[in-house]
Amino acid sequence: MAKKALTLLIFFFFSLSLLHLALHAQAKAKHFGDDEDVWGYHDFRPLVRKTQRKSLVDNEYGQISAVNISDGIRGPYHIQFFTLEPNSLFLPVLLHADMVLFVHTGSGRLSYADEEETRSVHLRSADIFRLQTGSVFFVQSDLQPERESLRIYAMFSNTDDELFEPAIGAYSGFRNLVRGFDKVTLKQAFKVPDEVIESITSATDAEAIVHAIPSSKKEKKEKKEKKKKALWEMETRFLKAFLEDEESAAYNKKKKSGEGYNLFDAEPDFENCNGWSLTVNRKQAAHILKDTNVGLFMVNLTKGSMMGPHWNPKSTEIAIVLQGQGMVRVVCSSGPNKSKQECKNMRFRVKEGDVFAVPRFHPMAQISFNNDSLVFMGFTTTGVENHPQFLAGKQSILQTLDRDILALSFNVSNTTIDQLLAPQADSIILDCTSCAEKEERIMEEEIEKEKEEEEARKREKQEEERRKREEEERKREEEEKRREEEERKREEEEERSREEEERKREEEERKREEERKREEEEARKREEEEREKQREEEEEEERRREEEKQRQKEEERERQRREEEEEERESQREEERRREEERQRQEEEEREQEQEEVRRQEDERERERQQKEEEGGGGGEGENHLKMWTV
Repeated sequence: MAKKALTLLIFFFFSLSLLHLALHAQAKAKHFGDDEDVWGYHDFRPLVRKTQRKSLVDNEYGQISAVNISDGIRGPYHIQFFTLEPNSLFLPVLLHADMVLFVHTGSGRLSYADEEETRSVHLRSADIFRLQTGSVFFVQSDLQPERESLRIYAMFSNTDDELFEPAIGAYSGFRNLVRGFDKVTLKQAFKVPDEVIESITSATDAEAIVHAIPSSKKEKKEKKEKKKKALWEMETRFLKAFLEDEESAAYNKKKKSGEGYNLFDAEPDFENCNGWSLTVNRKQAAHILKDTNVGLFMVNLTKGSMMGPHWNPKSTEIAIVLQGQGMVRVVCSSGPNKSKQECKNMRFRVKEGDVFAVPRFHPMAQISFNNDSLVFMGFTTTGVENHPQFLAGKQSILQTLDRDILALSFNVSNTTIDQLLAPQADSIILDCTSCAEKEERIMEEEIEKEKEEEEARKREKQEEERRKREEEERKREEEEKRREEEERKREEEEERSREEEERKREEEERKREEERKREEEEARKREEEEREKQREEEEEEERRREEEKQRQKEEERERQRREEEEEERESQREEERRREEERQRQEEEEREQEQEEVRRQEDERERERQQKEEEGGGGGEGENHLKMWTV
């Protein structure tokens, strides 16, 4: 049991130590810029460590890594770091955005496609060069006796005119562009035999950086290299076929070949015993940076020096530490506002390979340690002169303002302002012995303070959580009691409901029994009534049948009587008809006799008339005719 308790105690202290280290690392990360929201800008990541770069290519011949860094206003800005081992080759790619590069170490040759031929530029340390969107380029490092790697830092333009699109990347593999077409299209485009097209399409994928075989190798390797070179040249010819339309030709004619611009060949803008600084823009390197919104700068601070507090009015600075280490102090220039994106002052330590960004109008100071210098170069987001504004030194912008106004602005006396501005003998790069150490100490104190505050917040949070748990526990107990009370009431209610239900069921059963008896009695009565009704109906039916028989007999007798009467009437009518016919016949005979008598008399008179006419001549012919018509 004691052994088990000891084991648990050791595990507890070990867990506590890990928690302490984690909190310390988290607080330190906030000061070093590892927290993306440290300034309140969700997309602002002002510091990217060398170890935080995203690896794109990594093999024995070289490496490519990248970072995306933003100033919270525009971006992100995409920077890539190329490292080519001696005698290595970065294979051809097609640029999707303007690229400005800086050669850190080593030497080599940059080749890029033109409308007529492939042009080359020799690269050496501190060279800068620019390649425009749509260019095809590849880089080969030299085989130097000291075998120094060729290190190139490149920034890709991200402006309204030259928008960098992360979805398609900074460039695309040249060979993939060629091999993306089918064999028929390639054969028709290049006018070459099938075996050549087959060699290109069936070749295995190569990494972005390969070994460039020197000419002193054996013949077999030379043939292999020639074959590779032929393939690359064919790929170049293929892409140039796309670039040789009218629009692309007009675009490419604007490009001019020439040597790059070397920072070490230029005179520093400022130099003293504390270090020097140099800027390059369109004015100094017009043939390189013309029509671009990118400038470059380099600062070399000797031990115990400081780039005086200043801000850039026109551009963001994106710096890469080349050598040494130091402290960077950035001050938020925003005044009080109600925005949720609160801007915060910050300080962080930088070392070789780190990348940091400072937005314009944000005062900053870079400081080297007493035991190490600090060298950094970088890119600006404008190609014109930036004219940084310094707060301290002989060239301080405060020296140009009225001191009475300054006193009112700082809410101090004029004497205080005179004391503030009087001892400024140096300018721009100032001596600052132990300043970086003090900044680091303040940073560590702030880390410790933040850690304590974090622990206090954690304790408060734990206490709040404990109170919440107790409150929740109390609420759960009250809820449990309430549920028990409700359960008891529910059970009582259910018991009452069951009793009421039982009583209702018994009452309903009694009612159903009474209803059944009533229905049986009604059924018996209905049966008796139906039997009585049936008997009455049968008697009524029998009576109706008797009456019907009697009625039928009466009807039969009446029918016979009527038939007899009808026969008698018919006989009488027949007799009357015969007598009427006889009478009519007699009357007709009498009329005929009378008519016959009239005709006879007429005939008699006619004969008498004729006799008279014969006797008396024809004088009375008309009168006779008239009489005849009158009759």
